[in-house]
Amino acid sequence: MRVFTMTLMLASLASGEVLAEACDVVTRSSSEAVKPVAQHTCYTFGNMPPEAINWSCSNESKDMLSAQKQKVARCADGSVGSCIAPLTQEALANPEAAGNDQPSTRPGLPKDARVVTYYYDTPSLGQARTECERSNGIWQTH
Repeated sequence: MRVFTMTLMLASLASGEVLAEACDVVTRSSSEAVKPVAQHTCYTFGNMPPEAINWSCSNESKDMLSAQKQKVARCADGSVGSCIAPLTQEALANPEAAGNDQPSTRPGLPKDARVVTYYYDTPSLGQARTECERSNGIWQTH
C-alpha cells in the first residue's frame, strides 16, 4: 500500500499536478476604508471527498475585497489560530459563511462535514474568533 501511495504522489508531482486538499486564500482590499478581517487564510474540508475543494477553491472576487485562491496539498504550518465549523451548503461555496444554517434545495452534506480554517495574517484575530464562534465553530489560538 505504501509503494502505491508513493508511486501516486511521485506521478502527480512529475505531471506538475498536486492532489489539492486545501485552499490557500490571500485577501486584499481595493479600498483603504474596507479592511478584511483576515488577509491570509487556508481552509480544508473534513469528512468530504477530496475533490470538493476543487469546486470551492475558485478565484472569485467580491465588490471591495479581492481573494486570490490557490489549491495546495495542505495548509502550511505557522497559523496563529484556527476554526473548526460545521460545513453548510453556503460554506461549501463561501468558507467564510461556515456554520450559517441556510435552507437549501441542493443535496445534503454529510452530517459530520466540517470546514477547518487556519488564520495566518489576521489583523483582527478577535473578530475572526467572534465570527467563528457565531458560526457554531470551535476556535483555537495557536
